Amino acid sequence: MTKKILAHAAQLVTCSGSKAKRGSDMNDLHIIEDGAVIITDDMISAVGTTEELLPKAVGAEIIDCCGKAVLPGFVDSHTHFIFGGYRPLEFSWRLSGVSYMEIMKRGGGINATTIPTRTASLEQLKIDGKKRLSSMLSYGVTTVEGKSGYGLDADTEIKQLEAMRQLNQEHPIDIVTTFMGAHSVPSEFSGRTDDYVDYIIAEVLPAVAAGKLAEFCDVFCEADVFDIEQSRRLLLAAKDHGMKIKLHADEIIRIGGTELAAELGAVSADHLLQASDKGIGMMAEKGVIATLLPATAFSLKEPYARARKMIDSGCAVAMATDFNPGSCFTNSVPLLFALATIYMGMTIEEAVTAMTINGAAALKREEEIGSIDAGKKADIIVLEFPSYQFLHYHFAVNIVERVFKSGELVYDKRKCHGEQL
Repeated sequence: MTKKILAHAAQLVTCSGSKAKRGSDMNDLHIIEDGAVIITDDMISAVGTTEELLPKAVGAEIIDCCGKAVLPGFVDSHTHFIFGGYRPLEFSWRLSGVSYMEIMKRGGGINATTIPTRTASLEQLKIDGKKRLSSMLSYGVTTVEGKSGYGLDADTEIKQLEAMRQLNQEHPIDIVTTFMGAHSVPSEFSGRTDDYVDYIIAEVLPAVAAGKLAEFCDVFCEADVFDIEQSRRLLLAAKDHGMKIKLHADEIIRIGGTELAAELGAVSADHLLQASDKGIGMMAEKGVIATLLPATAFSLKEPYARARKMIDSGCAVAMATDFNPGSCFTNSVPLLFALATIYMGMTIEEAVTAMTINGAAALKREEEIGSIDAGKKADIIVLEFPSYQFLHYHFAVNIVERVFKSGELVYDKRKCHGEQL
């Protein structure tokens, strides 16, 4: 048995709780000044003030956090980090005024990533994925969701999910896998979207489920992609296979994806740039997590999701990067905090909640991670500064100094920069 104590934290930001925080509760971070955390093996065993806990930590390794804020590890609950190839030309197209849907019609978008992902070996996907995970770790991310969806055929979808499964065993970050074969309609099914949905349901879903390769199923419920009925049919089939469900909903055009998420009891509805008042109310009523992706709106030059409306309506809001090779090629957590608080009307407290306990809830992990509570996994980050307020005050700059994953120090910026410890 190993024991550590993180002591003398200027602020211990616990985000305490075992369920998603809704509405005004998102502002309550449960801060302990001169706080301390005792870690036994990979779990948090005690939380309190340094004065209270030091006498209980006899023989423990003491980790001094004087002048530092300590928070739960961040949970990035929406990414597409396993893919082949890049699409820089599309970024220039967007800057010149070409719409996301027009880019797809030009042969860009998701389908442009399909060929390099299909041709990439499993090993190459893992090599690239590992580099991306290590970058995420440096930003304080300790749990990430990864979606397939760049194969659009059985073999490649399974290859993506298998890469994530192996990386979950090899990299410190915990990976939660989502099958998203319904990310786009591949060229071989052009003009036959219903047939493609039939193919996923008949051939791909059963293989993914049999291999226990994905916990969630997601669909791009969007105009000119998968409509409401196609999305409903696919997600109900996924539920029959024991998968939990998510939706890319009402991102570009409002077609009722938000309402569908509530109807089907989805764990989360994501993007939501065009979510209706009715849909927001239904999400609040049904407990669907509203996962907002502000860096995607920023990249697409689209209006941001109405975070203030959602929170004031009683929704539990999470926030994630949407890291992907097309619409949002960034995994910058600091950028999220800046966009959320400067442009989306969120308080920094709400943004922290969105990246911790509510991000965990968007992955059905709120009882295991997302807060600094006794009995939870010891996923903890230490900032360079004495307050969580620096997360948006020192905007768009990474201020994560140390990352503890399952109680082990897995990232230390000071060593990376050659500083004296």
